[in-house]
Amino acid sequence: MRHAPAPFSTTRWGGVVPLALALSCGVAWSAAVVPDAGTPERLSRASDAVVGLRSVAIEQASSARTLGPVRQGSGVVIGEDGLVLTIGYLILEAETVNLQLDDGRQLPARVVAYDVATGLGLVRALVPLALPAAPLGDPAEIDDDDTLLVVSGGEDAGLSPARRVDRRSFSGFWEYHIDGALFTAPARADHSGAALFNLRGELLGVGSLYVNNALGASGPGVPGNMFVPVDLLKPVLADLLRDGRSAGSKRAWMGSNCVEDDGEVRVLRVSPDGPAARAGQPPGDRILRLDGRPVNSLSSLWHALWDGGAAEREVRLDVQREGQPLLLLLRTVDREDTLKQPTAI
Repeated sequence: MRHAPAPFSTTRWGGVVPLALALSCGVAWSAAVVPDAGTPERLSRASDAVVGLRSVAIEQASSARTLGPVRQGSGVVIGEDGLVLTIGYLILEAETVNLQLDDGRQLPARVVAYDVATGLGLVRALVPLALPAAPLGDPAEIDDDDTLLVVSGGEDAGLSPARRVDRRSFSGFWEYHIDGALFTAPARADHSGAALFNLRGELLGVGSLYVNNALGASGPGVPGNMFVPVDLLKPVLADLLRDGRSAGSKRAWMGSNCVEDDGEVRVLRVSPDGPAARAGQPPGDRILRLDGRPVNSLSSLWHALWDGGAAEREVRLDVQREGQPLLLLLRTVDREDTLKQPTAI
């Protein structure tokens, strides 16, 4: 059973046409996406492909400090062999992974891939799921007035209509950047690994974050969610299945969480035993340049870091500390080398 989170009405997929659900929630349908006779069946299959996901981190996993040792979210079946796509932080340094089905069963799964570059993760069920695989759609085909559906899995599985309100690049404070992130509204709290579908039942994105302003810094404050688009998965899927990560994930890591404010980038915190911590960088430093490249945004910082050479190298940081200029030298590492790896990768 899928229910619609408050303030939406509770519903059961088999007995409600999605159009009625959307209209009851005050979401209009564009002429381009008027449902045809096959829409309920396709959306029902898409909903059936979404499962709950629960993972427990390896003992002493560094990610447990920020993500906790137990993570709960969703995943979506994308392969008939039980391959499940989810958001990567749910399975980062995971010791065990269980998939939660609508009928209450919990089935074991193994980690197949964790991809730093996209933020996506893959697991595979260790026993047959007997669930349909969701087809991958094209996020570029979404119009602003199209009605979409967000579906989560597990014990509190839910669905609700949504709109894409923006598509733009997204930079995260944890040394993360993607192009073409999908921003939707209204916001869902159960966004982690949730599936974003169009009305053809095609998967468009995987839920990553709750954001305070889905319209961006220049728009009015509209809470929403950020989804990683599936078009980032398509070109790297073979790499993920073969190597456990994409080639783009082998890149420099400083171990610095940074924030951007009005053209200034400052260090918020540093990871214990990471390169920045070993170089003696404290929170509060304003980063001016990396290897001579000006830094005025998170995007410019991360691209300077990743485009500048090998994953393991010395970088030069020009910083301002307590109003004084300072040159800081630190040796970066490959992020994956710092993680406790599940034996399945």
